[in-house]
Amino acid sequence: MDQSASGNDCKNNFCIDKLIAARKSLKLSLEKSRTLGLALEKAGPRLEEINQRLPSLEAAVRPIRADKDALVAVGGHINRAVGPAAAVLKVFDAVHGLEKSLLSDPRNDLPGYLSVLKRLEEALRFLGDNCGLAIQWLEDIIEYLEDNRVADGMYLSNLKTSLKGLRELQNDGERVHLDGGLLDAALDKLENEFRRLLTEHSVPLPMSSPSLGEQACIAPSPLPVTVIQKLQAILGRLIANNRLEKCITIYVEVRSSNVRASLKALDLDYLEISISEFNNVQSIEGYIEQWGKHLEFAVKHLFEADFKLCNDVFERIGLDVWMGCFAKIAAQAGILTFLQFGRTITESKKEPVKLLKLLDIFSSLNKLRLDFNRLFGGAACAEIQNLTRDLIKGVIDGAAEIFWEIFFQVELQRQSPPPQDGSIPRLVSFITDYCNELLGDNYRPILSQVLVIHQSWKQKKFQEMILVNEVLKIIKAVDLNLETWVKAYGDATLSCVFAMNCHWHLYKHLKGTKLGELMGDSWLKEHEQYKEYYSAIFLRESWGKLPSHLSREGLILFSGSRATARDLVKKRLKTFNEAFDEMFRKQSVWVIPERDLREKTCQLIVQTVLPVYRSYMQTYGPLVEKDASSSKYAKYTVQGLEQMLLSLFLPRRERYGSFKGRPTGSKIDNGVDLRRTASAVA
Repeated sequence: MDQSASGNDCKNNFCIDKLIAARKSLKLSLEKSRTLGLALEKAGPRLEEINQRLPSLEAAVRPIRADKDALVAVGGHINRAVGPAAAVLKVFDAVHGLEKSLLSDPRNDLPGYLSVLKRLEEALRFLGDNCGLAIQWLEDIIEYLEDNRVADGMYLSNLKTSLKGLRELQNDGERVHLDGGLLDAALDKLENEFRRLLTEHSVPLPMSSPSLGEQACIAPSPLPVTVIQKLQAILGRLIANNRLEKCITIYVEVRSSNVRASLKALDLDYLEISISEFNNVQSIEGYIEQWGKHLEFAVKHLFEADFKLCNDVFERIGLDVWMGCFAKIAAQAGILTFLQFGRTITESKKEPVKLLKLLDIFSSLNKLRLDFNRLFGGAACAEIQNLTRDLIKGVIDGAAEIFWEIFFQVELQRQSPPPQDGSIPRLVSFITDYCNELLGDNYRPILSQVLVIHQSWKQKKFQEMILVNEVLKIIKAVDLNLETWVKAYGDATLSCVFAMNCHWHLYKHLKGTKLGELMGDSWLKEHEQYKEYYSAIFLRESWGKLPSHLSREGLILFSGSRATARDLVKKRLKTFNEAFDEMFRKQSVWVIPERDLREKTCQLIVQTVLPVYRSYMQTYGPLVEKDASSSKYAKYTVQGLEQMLLSLFLPRRERYGSFKGRPTGSKIDNGVDLRRTASAVA
């Protein structure tokens, strides 16, 4: 039993050992499996990597399988394609090397900047000429590799895509693709430098500058020679890059602004005036005088200077360019506004004084005729030429029309009644002063020239004495008017006062004048004689009749007839006073404008009346002075009577101490409207 149990124990131990050994074996197998699993897990990505590399390895070894001749030739093809491409890349590198210099300020070293810019232009020309060639060589080698299957298809596809992009950029023709916009940036800087040089050296010229002097002179170039040379150098590069129009725009902007600044100081607001803003030419005649001076200053000094400067700066480019540039400056600076002001004057209402202003305008334009032809004679100045031509035509037509109308206007005035106060009609004083102006040294040559031009336009025969003949015709018409008006008065004495006034005015104011010389001494003497003639009639038919009322007939002073004498004196003084009062009342509203004639006439009246009255009152005055009603008869003292007579014929402005209006003898009155309607001459 012990042996049996012992045997069983041995048997059991053996089984356990086997189980332990099996467990260890299984455990070891599991660890190996785990290790293998980990190894397999790590090998997966490597296998994937190998799988991905297989095509490239296949492509790499493909040339080995390619045709031997193709493999031998491929090297030469590649070398020929890479050579041009390498040269292009080298120039690209050089372009980028210029970037720092070209992005700096040109003013620091303009010649150096222009030199670098020229190198950039040459590099870009090289790139423009050779990029296409390099692309073509690369396209050819790709086609060779593809045809002979000596390169990977994917690789060749990527190359084709890149070359296609390069080809599209090259076909665009945009330089910005070649230099990244460096050239445009450099050109912009040059334009800014061009503007800076112009602006800093463009200084407005004052009209009062002593350098102008009184005589017209050709203005010197307003920019230093060194500045002009810099502008020309900049222009050369900008023109080479198709930026001439931009340069002209900058130049015109700066220089026209400078001229406007010079003109602004002259206060030219009047140039903008319209026809509706003034009633007659007289209201702006001061502006017309200024206009002539300002236009002369603008043409001879401002536009002359810019004309010369345009030539200096743009002369290498061509006549059409710089003339066109100057035309734009002149137009933008205001020459057209000057001309339009003149046109406004020609289109205003036609009145006599306007003729003188039109002649002033013509004179100003005529003095500048050669300057206008030289400065604005080019095709580019067509607008200025047309407006100038229209202005001159308007001036000549308007002046001639007004001048020829004067005679007809004088005739029309004949229908109007003469002045009720016997004074000089405005027409007479106006026409005489007016014709004197026209015959004066200032206007006669101008008006003669205007009339000759106007006649030639109408293809009429030239008349040497055209102006003189017309003035003679006008004055003769005035004479005829006077004859008509003298007869128009119902009161003969007032008619005499009127005739005295007019004849003396003509004699006094025309003697020693151009018009007087034209009419002749005999004509003047005739008017003086007519004045004396009418003066004598006036005295005889009016104041000369008063002394007869103070007759001494029947007045014998003795005691028995004193009362009778007193009654007779009273009666005669009463008659004298009534006649005097009536005559004074009537003539106190009459006017003799000329002081010398008025004073002489009054003195003649005093000499006619006063001595008789004084003697009569000294002799017979005591007969009535003691009478209770003496004031009715001894109404006037000798001094009082004299003062009254000396106060006759005063103009209203002197009579009442104030007068708003223009004196009769003033330069040129605007009292005559040339429209063909009768108007009062009073």
